[in-house]
Amino acid sequence: MTRRVTVVTAVHAPSARFLPEAYASLCEQRLPDGWEWQWLIQEDGDGEGEDSGEVRAYVPDDARVSFRRGRAGGPGVARTLALARAEGSYVKVLDADDQLTPGALGRDLAALEGRPDIGWATSRALDLLPDGSTAGFPGDPEEGPIERGTVLGHWTAHDFRAQVHPATLFVRRELLLALGGWMALPASEDTGLLLALDAVSRGWFSAEAGLLYRKWEGQVTGRPAHTDPVEREARMTVVAARARALAELGWRYG
Repeated sequence: MTRRVTVVTAVHAPSARFLPEAYASLCEQRLPDGWEWQWLIQEDGDGEGEDSGEVRAYVPDDARVSFRRGRAGGPGVARTLALARAEGSYVKVLDADDQLTPGALGRDLAALEGRPDIGWATSRALDLLPDGSTAGFPGDPEEGPIERGTVLGHWTAHDFRAQVHPATLFVRRELLLALGGWMALPASEDTGLLLALDAVSRGWFSAEAGLLYRKWEGQVTGRPAHTDPVEREARMTVVAARARALAELGWRYG
């Protein structure tokens, strides 16, 4: 592995128009001397049809950017497929419609580089509203280490809402691969990964905002299917079962 951070983005046609803003936020990042980033954009395709170019048109012309298109399977499948091209020691999630704040990548890197017992990091997220204003989430933890099992405990006690946002995840590549990438779920695949990481490794939380989480009419989490109670219960059940099974196995990172 190189001294490189691999940024992974899953995208589908409706969210492709936001890629230039995500790219601009990535270009503003500053890493320590000797470090660089690569950006892997993976389109979640629409079945067996040929590439229409709808997404490709928004992909920046930059040697650090790699674009591929795969079959439809949801964001977790797209991100996991992108890992085949990952060259970095660390993997950072950046959804197509979100933006990093200045300094976010450097803070994530510093949290893990100086702490070999920490496997993953998250940071404060702000909602980016349609009018351009931002709003914070209540209940952010204090900056510092997150002990194993803390996220699962909070998530279980607060109607399946974690106190840290999975869209801000920064993780050691080998740990991500050891856990199989993102969960094979139609949604909550990122929460499933977060809780699996929480089960086997200490994490880190940066109190300074690291992500602008865009709220817009077409986002997947705003669709009725996302809140269907039957499917939601099934997702939450398997997410919790996986995390608890990992914890009971006794394997620990670091």
